[in-house]
Amino acid sequence: MIVFPNAKINLGLNVVNKRSDGFHDIETVFYPINLKEALEVLPTESKENLFSSTGMKIPSSQDGNLVLQAYNLLANDFDLPRFEFRLHKLIPIGAGLGGGSADASSTIKAINVYCKLGLTPIEMEGYAAKLGSDCPFFIRNKVIFATGKGDVFHEVNCSLKDKYILLVNPNIHVSTATAYAGVQPKNRERNIPEVLKEPVEKWKDLLFNDFEPSVFAAHPALDVLKRKLYEKGALYAAMSGSGSTMFGIFENKPSTEGVDDFYSWVLPLA
Repeated sequence: MIVFPNAKINLGLNVVNKRSDGFHDIETVFYPINLKEALEVLPTESKENLFSSTGMKIPSSQDGNLVLQAYNLLANDFDLPRFEFRLHKLIPIGAGLGGGSADASSTIKAINVYCKLGLTPIEMEGYAAKLGSDCPFFIRNKVIFATGKGDVFHEVNCSLKDKYILLVNPNIHVSTATAYAGVQPKNRERNIPEVLKEPVEKWKDLLFNDFEPSVFAAHPALDVLKRKLYEKGALYAAMSGSGSTMFGIFENKPSTEGVDDFYSWVLPLA
């Protein structure tokens, strides 16, 4: 079977507290977008699972990738056959778009269907949470307000249907640990779901990613990209997650002129 893991963006990201376990409590809205890759899941007679990839290079070792980690989690509790996993990688790695997390959750969902495990979405989210804080989001893959480590979900009413997104990835690696180290946790007067009720063109002054100041200081090119997106007519522009992908939301389909020397995509929003 073939599944199509998709990316996400963060609409706002507030770091509100440092926890006693070393993690941080955050607030963010995860919004799925139609930048997709392809994952083929095939049964194999091999004694070991097989993994191969095309497209963008995956730097981690085969044993360490999230697809095989997802399989191994399920194999601890179920008698699974061996599989061959073929991934065509199109979502940049370490880019704030959740590509690896989407691959992991798509693997869980695919095996659940193929092997008729009967896992509920809540049960699949439990497995996904063991692989990364944003992995559970990709199980149901709908717009959600996330709190806690990014793994406590609340319904939110937010639609960008009929608008467009321009994604720009400058191939700059931003360490998540370094990004958190540069943030001073704080509570904001208005939470993100309240801000999202405002017209998109007002978000510029109300909706923030707390990682931007320290990440932009370390990588000024990202600040330049954000300003370029506004110059191109973006209603709202921001960094997704801890970066380094920048995005702009547009009323009409934008061109990639001026940013086409980077990885860039123009996509309709649903």
